[in-house]
Amino acid sequence: MSVTTISVDVGTSVVKAVGYDADGRETGVARRASVVDRPGPGRAEQDVEAVRRRVLDVIEEVARSADGSAEVDLVSVTAQGDGCWLVAADGAPTGTGLLWNDGRAGAQVRAWQDEGVLADGFARTGSMTFSGLANALLAWCAEHEPARLDNAAAALSCGGVVHAALTGRNAIETTDASAPFLPAGETAWDADLFALFGLDWARSLFPDPLADDDRSRPLVDGLAGKIGLADDAVAVMAPYDVPSTVLGSGAVRVGEACAILGTTLCTATVIGADEPVRGPEAGLRLRSGVPGQDLRVMPTAAGTDVLDWACGLVGVDAPVDLVALASQSPAGARGLVFLPYLSPAGERAPFLDPGARGSLHGLSLEHGREDLARAVLEGLTHAVRDCVAMAGPVPTVLRLAGGGSHNETWAQLVADVVGCPVTRCRDAEVGARGAYLAGLVARRDGSAGGVTASEVADVVDHHVTAVGRLEPDPAMTARYDDLHARFLELREAVAPTWATAPGAGGGTA
Repeated sequence: MSVTTISVDVGTSVVKAVGYDADGRETGVARRASVVDRPGPGRAEQDVEAVRRRVLDVIEEVARSADGSAEVDLVSVTAQGDGCWLVAADGAPTGTGLLWNDGRAGAQVRAWQDEGVLADGFARTGSMTFSGLANALLAWCAEHEPARLDNAAAALSCGGVVHAALTGRNAIETTDASAPFLPAGETAWDADLFALFGLDWARSLFPDPLADDDRSRPLVDGLAGKIGLADDAVAVMAPYDVPSTVLGSGAVRVGEACAILGTTLCTATVIGADEPVRGPEAGLRLRSGVPGQDLRVMPTAAGTDVLDWACGLVGVDAPVDLVALASQSPAGARGLVFLPYLSPAGERAPFLDPGARGSLHGLSLEHGREDLARAVLEGLTHAVRDCVAMAGPVPTVLRLAGGGSHNETWAQLVADVVGCPVTRCRDAEVGARGAYLAGLVARRDGSAGGVTASEVADVVDHHVTAVGRLEPDPAMTARYDDLHARFLELREAVAPTWATAPGAGGGTA
């Protein structure tokens, strides 16, 4: 089957490429595992050149595995967001890429929080700074590792360093630009926001945010032929992974919502671009990649790595086995409650606390492995409900994406705990599907002089199919209403102890 488009999703743990034919059907997938280096407490880094090599490898594998690979004339790339990836004038990295889940700047974030800086920034942007955002990481580098900055010419995202490798252009896509220096509703950096964080000196490191009609660029000379693409192939800088996954899930109308059960547990609700952020100062407000729309995003620091951790704890091989084990315990795990805040960076949504730590409550000799497994799974699902509630009214349907969404038992638990129907996507790689759709829109945008939200919705509706609608069980939802209240009560009770936990705060101010 011939391939005309390849989408790449540069995740934290896996780099994936998906081929699509002229009708948008999947033709093949290539994957490469990524490595997250943790050279010190709270730190999370990746080798920039290794990430770039993996991207080229998966593109070439998909291109050369199908008939007519020379017909591939579009590569659309989405990638993990946030973090800070510094490069020199020649595009070479000045060090490792600092990731979204890096916690080294936790003490700096606490100081800004105490000084009212974070609240001021949230009022202007709708986004709450956390330790893995570029402002916090740059402030930390300036104080503790200034050598990283000595030769830096640009501060990019992961998607930015990949786009630069493909096209030779340093760029920041608008969804990645949304936090922390871009005011809500604006398209240009705000010098006052750089000054707010004491980073006036860093403004020159940030390329101006891309216009929506400027996402694509030809590949650097000679690269297309080396990796099996058409000579006139172009690379599209798609929205970063969360907005691309929302797009790929089919959530493209105001009020629609998506929950990602992946390395990050994350919820995103579509809001109007002129709609004020309601509710607590938490989460992120991102451009959506759809004209006239933004996303109210609650990206937790918890995710499927918590399931991996729990597998070792209870002695099973994989998360699917953990979920099966959890099914042997009743709702409520016989009184066990798990707070899933295991990230060394603490938690960033739906509340901000760099010192947040996980805990297990109610444990006794009467509990077994199945109860531990159930408590972990329920704890993560309570976090999903917490995020949905913080973003606004419960949606009529919650679209699920991410690796965890393929497990029907967990998907049903999400429906029961959140209290609304859920659907899952036909595509195995929803983020890549979103990048594919962004590529189609970018091509139409460039040729037709702009697209409307309704035109984007038509493209998405044509290519995205929801499958496996699961309805909440009213009796189970009523039970989980009580259990969720208990979850929140316990979190409030133990939160004051987090400041005394070893390593709390994730860094030095």
